[in-house]
Amino acid sequence: MKRMHLLLAIQSVVAILVSINRLGTWTLGYVLPNEFMRWVDFNNMLVLPLISLVAFYLLKKTIEYDSPAREGRTHMAWNLVFIVGLYLLGASYGDHEITNYLHVRFCLDDPTSDLCRIVIFNDDEFSHWVFFTGFVMVNTALLFIQNVFPHREPLISTDVGLLIFNALFLGAGILANLGFEEIGLDLYIIVFLAVLSTYLLWRRGKQPLFIYYTTAYWLGLIASFVARALR
Repeated sequence: MKRMHLLLAIQSVVAILVSINRLGTWTLGYVLPNEFMRWVDFNNMLVLPLISLVAFYLLKKTIEYDSPAREGRTHMAWNLVFIVGLYLLGASYGDHEITNYLHVRFCLDDPTSDLCRIVIFNDDEFSHWVFFTGFVMVNTALLFIQNVFPHREPLISTDVGLLIFNALFLGAGILANLGFEEIGLDLYIIVFLAVLSTYLLWRRGKQPLFIYYTTAYWLGLIASFVARALR
């Protein structure tokens, strides 16, 4: 559990850094004199996702342990889902960050040219579809790997408290996205994962990731609906 808490804490720190990176003015400078990319795009594409995805992988390895289920068909299937999801997440970041930079810099005043039409579609549509597909695959795989490898010791109250504390940061990220930006496919993704994690928590009991995801997704959804109602 100590390693799991640490890896979830890393995800919490990444969530904070993503907000700082997106909202701070210090990241708007260019990485190189040729202005190929801003620091905000570079951090969003190569630095922060890499930290997050490495933590996801180590979390998966932490959940797994030697048992008859290891390397069985179910385990192998969810490993494949996880790997494909990681690839799609990486592809989505690469597509989105570059086209978002080009969109903001060159296409706000000329959205109808052929070049800008393609850039905007990649920025606002295609990269989002790829991202959400990868996001669902990675997080669903982690939930079902936890289902295949249930935690072998009862969780103490301190562990539950730390899981809920870390979940607050993911919930805050959901609030920032759903509560204050235009809602699209992301709402359905979060609802799906909230229902799935709640179902697994109900069926299999207090497993670490079931607690973490159920808390994060439902708090994020409820806070988002409240925030939008008050706007």
